[in-house]
Amino acid sequence: MLRRRKNKTPPLPPLCPLAECMKLLGGAWTANLVWRLSGDPRRFSELRADIPRISAKVLSARLRALEKNGVLTRHAVASSPPSVEYALTALGRELIPVIEAIVQVGMKLQRMEEVRPRSMPGAPPRLRARATHQT
Repeated sequence: MLRRRKNKTPPLPPLCPLAECMKLLGGAWTANLVWRLSGDPRRFSELRADIPRISAKVLSARLRALEKNGVLTRHAVASSPPSVEYALTALGRELIPVIEAIVQVGMKLQRMEEVRPRSMPGAPPRLRARATHQT
């Protein structure tokens, strides 16, 4: 039986700033959508093409949630056929540096994985398995 540790972490404040940001960016594909909208406004079909593995149902749900939370705006374009464009709000644009920082760390992790010796103790199991299959 495990003993309880006495060095508990302090409880989060009622309105934790990190939790508030993660409420906006949490969920599959949400950060990707904000990233894709960091340039020009995009239509639903363009976002589907930008992120091919996202389903229409999930994309629609994420866009609605981001609009509800004030991260993006939905603008109906008077065209034939009618169309809708999504664009980041000021709040949404404030999230871009955060996502850029995450992208930079991700790129660094990719480079580290490329140069990590496969026989290195502590390497992830998938790397060790790959090394044994190649020898």
